[in-house]
Amino acid sequence: MPEIPAVSRRLVLGGTLATGALAVGIGSAAGASAAPATAPASVLGQAATPRRRAGQKSMINVPFEPHATVRVGVIGLGNRGSGMTTGWSVIPGCVVAAVCDIRADRAKRTADQLVAAGNPRPAEFGGSDGSYAEMLKRDDIDLVYIATPWEFHYEQGRAALLSGKHVVVELPIATELDQLWDLVDTSERTRKNLMLSENCSYGRNELAMLKMAHEGLFGDVTNGHGGYLHDLRSLLFSDTYYTDSWRRLWHTRSTASFYPMHGLAPIAAAMDINRGDRLTTLAATATEPKGLADYRERFLPKSHPSWKETYINGDLVTCQIETAKGRTIRAEHAVSSPRPYSRINSLVGSRGIFEDYAGTSPTGARIYVEPDHGGDTWRDFDAYRKEFDHWLWKELGDEAENGGHGGMDYVLQWRTVQLMRAGLVPDIDVYDSAAWCAPVPLSVKSLAAKGRPVDIPDFTRGSWVNLRTGLDSRTTEMPPVA
Repeated sequence: MPEIPAVSRRLVLGGTLATGALAVGIGSAAGASAAPATAPASVLGQAATPRRRAGQKSMINVPFEPHATVRVGVIGLGNRGSGMTTGWSVIPGCVVAAVCDIRADRAKRTADQLVAAGNPRPAEFGGSDGSYAEMLKRDDIDLVYIATPWEFHYEQGRAALLSGKHVVVELPIATELDQLWDLVDTSERTRKNLMLSENCSYGRNELAMLKMAHEGLFGDVTNGHGGYLHDLRSLLFSDTYYTDSWRRLWHTRSTASFYPMHGLAPIAAAMDINRGDRLTTLAATATEPKGLADYRERFLPKSHPSWKETYINGDLVTCQIETAKGRTIRAEHAVSSPRPYSRINSLVGSRGIFEDYAGTSPTGARIYVEPDHGGDTWRDFDAYRKEFDHWLWKELGDEAENGGHGGMDYVLQWRTVQLMRAGLVPDIDVYDSAAWCAPVPLSVKSLAAKGRPVDIPDFTRGSWVNLRTGLDSRTTEMPPVA
């Protein structure tokens, strides 16, 4: 295992920035130079890290090749895919070149909508489960965006890499551990980037929290708490929202944290996971599955097909994660209980704490940091967000307002296209994507062993110790749009 660098993160990244080679930057990480803690031994070990094939190399810090215009091909045109297709079409320097859905009428409808909005007509693919493979044969697609049900993400993401395209995949990129490893290896072999479409990583509060952590406001960051707490019961039982009820059916198949990434990823970024620290072990717990059956009993007629189903996934699945530096992260998933929406977003250090979804100010967050605060009293986050607002939000705030999910979708799409056009390194790489999605299969393993801890693989194969930039980028200009 490589050793932790003896120099501080500020010095290392300062040197990197001085070269200007990547044209991206970063703040300093408080506590990043602390000696690593010994990772706790898990009860359930993991399989050995697979060896790279001959000629296979790391994708860390591998930039996109510059593109004058980014040509996007979309696979999956349900609610999420169709909305994001509109999003891609309005990003400067981006064009939707092709659209695909197993239902051909969706491809035609999306193409019609793009034309009506003044865009070129994209190529249309659909009508069979192999239609996406036909689309991937085209040589006028630079980036493939995948928004199909979870069970198809791995196969389609892998195929897109093998076709020579970069890939953005909706959450999760895969649901099995060997699939995550295979996507890492396929990215390394094809030299194409694959990233998780983790829009919450670009949230305004999340990015301000990240900047504050890296500038040392919280002191040494020791723990964080994130989650995806969203009452989806009415959508899960809708006959039209999730095609063929695919998302509800996952609750009949497995007990797992299906969707931990929205809460985990921003906390992981603030802790420099894969950039000086890494996730080491995971222990999961789950409550009894009560919410979906209760909702069905009260609101669904006995003739509804859901009455043939048995729900086995817990209403609240919690993953307790430890890192190589002895930090802890609690990541929660709860979509089948009545509650207001929250991603929690809590970060704690030796000098302060940030909590989202708990404040009364317009930001929805609150803060307590020394020496600014005292008297055992929370303070509004507003002034801090203004001071530590990420450059992406300062630059795109007005434009982003029209994007989905409070503007996070627009920022993700704008940033992805900008990075590709400028030929820069992605903020989120295949290693981040695999690490953030690993709790899906690992929670299954831990829960099956009554919550005993399991090892989290090091998808970087030892390179996590090296400091590098990520979501904490500095201002970069988008090349002129022809």
